[in-house]
Amino acid sequence: MRSAVSALAAAAFGLALLVAPTASGSDSLRVGIFDDGVVLYGEPDLVFPQLARTGAGLLRVNLWWAGPGIRVSTSKPRRPADPNDRAYNWDTYDRTVRFAVVNGIEPVFSIIGTPPWANRARGWNVAPTNARDLRLFAAAAQKRYSGSFKNAEGITLPRVSLWMAWNEPNNPVFLKPQYRRTGRSWTIQSGRDYAKICNAVVQGIKSVQRSSKVACGATGPRGNNNPNSSRPSVSPLPFLRAMKAGGARGFDAYAHHPYYQSPVETPSTKPRPGPRGQAPTAVTLGNIDVLIRELTRLYGSRARVWITEYGYQTNPPDRIIGVTYAKQATYLTQAVAIARRNPRIDMFLWFLLRDEPRLGGWQSGLTSVTGKRKPSFNAFRRAAVG
Repeated sequence: MRSAVSALAAAAFGLALLVAPTASGSDSLRVGIFDDGVVLYGEPDLVFPQLARTGAGLLRVNLWWAGPGIRVSTSKPRRPADPNDRAYNWDTYDRTVRFAVVNGIEPVFSIIGTPPWANRARGWNVAPTNARDLRLFAAAAQKRYSGSFKNAEGITLPRVSLWMAWNEPNNPVFLKPQYRRTGRSWTIQSGRDYAKICNAVVQGIKSVQRSSKVACGATGPRGNNNPNSSRPSVSPLPFLRAMKAGGARGFDAYAHHPYYQSPVETPSTKPRPGPRGQAPTAVTLGNIDVLIRELTRLYGSRARVWITEYGYQTNPPDRIIGVTYAKQATYLTQAVAIARRNPRIDMFLWFLLRDEPRLGGWQSGLTSVTGKRKPSFNAFRRAAVG
């Protein structure tokens, strides 16, 4: 933790579950922000009031079972489904949910990262050897954030009822291997491994709180579909099919990150065709319906869609893929409007609140790295209200 935990009055209020949208569009679209850099590492007394001023109703947070983030599992637990097990340290996340709820924001927790003891130390981005270990951790997390659990100080922690399984599993940065050779052909191993991750999180969460909502997928917008490349990845539609073939089931929503690829693209721009005029393999906001149609074919029309990451970088400071401040604000407004018009989309999360300090990072914040508001700050606030 890079900042001290300040005193916080014990307070919690009921969190509304997702409301079914009307047939004409997502009148109930919920808008929020994802920015672990400022939320988990920043000064909460400053960050959370600013989040509240944006009008954000949701806050996505990566809940690290283990990995490069602030991990919960410090060693192998003796009682993995017990949130009080000594191997667990929830302090950062306890603080986060309390500050979020006091400021009128509902947390969305994304469980990610495998501890060394759970996959023979093959890396945090390799699926656990036994999915049961992840299922029990998810159950422990939901028990702690059930709305009735008291921490060591006797404070009842708020409820978290919105959950995600992993992040961009079609990208080797977050899940590997992406492919596995079977005889003379290749199998999309990431989809099959992810099916087990998805099922473990769904089963663990719902074994404690049946009414909680769990999203699987959280896919990145594109992949090269080339197992022989130096960095193989899988585009969203074949990944979704592999996930289905692997037995993924029981989730409430499919999460996706429909980012643009070029600064000349607007939110409604369709991806470029593939080689020799083949259909595009990327899924952006401009062709989100192709993903929804495939989701419907595989899982039926009851499966909802959550956009759990989206954003436009700005120039300055990003001169390569950034757009002007004015265009960022305009595209933000257009993107939320596209999501709101779609009757299957229930959630839209913007990435980030504040630009990342590294130029090689992301500069899609509603404020600059110094905290100066961009025009997108007020655009987001208007879009969040709807």
